[in-house]
Amino acid sequence: MPLRVFLFFIGLGCILPARAQQPQLPLVELFAGMHRIEAEVAASPDSRQIGLMQRSFMAPQRGMLFVFPDMVKHCMWMRNTLLPLSVAFLDEKGAIINIEDMQPRTEDNHCATRPARYALEMNLGWFRSRGFGPGLAIVGVEKAGSPR
Repeated sequence: MPLRVFLFFIGLGCILPARAQQPQLPLVELFAGMHRIEAEVAASPDSRQIGLMQRSFMAPQRGMLFVFPDMVKHCMWMRNTLLPLSVAFLDEKGAIINIEDMQPRTEDNHCATRPARYALEMNLGWFRSRGFGPGLAIVGVEKAGSPR
């Protein structure tokens, strides 16, 4: 590779926007009815803030479970998130409170309608396509541990 091409690529790396550093998160097995979910657990402030940012693909059975330290009306947004997602806000026992559909790269707030302990993000339409709504229990959320 000629030196000037090499220097161009080095320089390009210096001006491209930094990507959010994706931490290696633990997985927890959850169940929604007969459907198995492999959920990454975002339990720390940093992992909750980064969430699914910059990801361009998520397998159909994968998701991210956000574990919050306080039972309040949490809100989610999609800045720097490339995938359209649905989020189910869950109470302390894992029952769905409400589900919101979220479009990528927006700063619109999508909020729980009442205090929530967890939020489960899945690919857009995942809950609706399976007929899931408020009241359905997501089994296994207690295995996610306590927030940090």
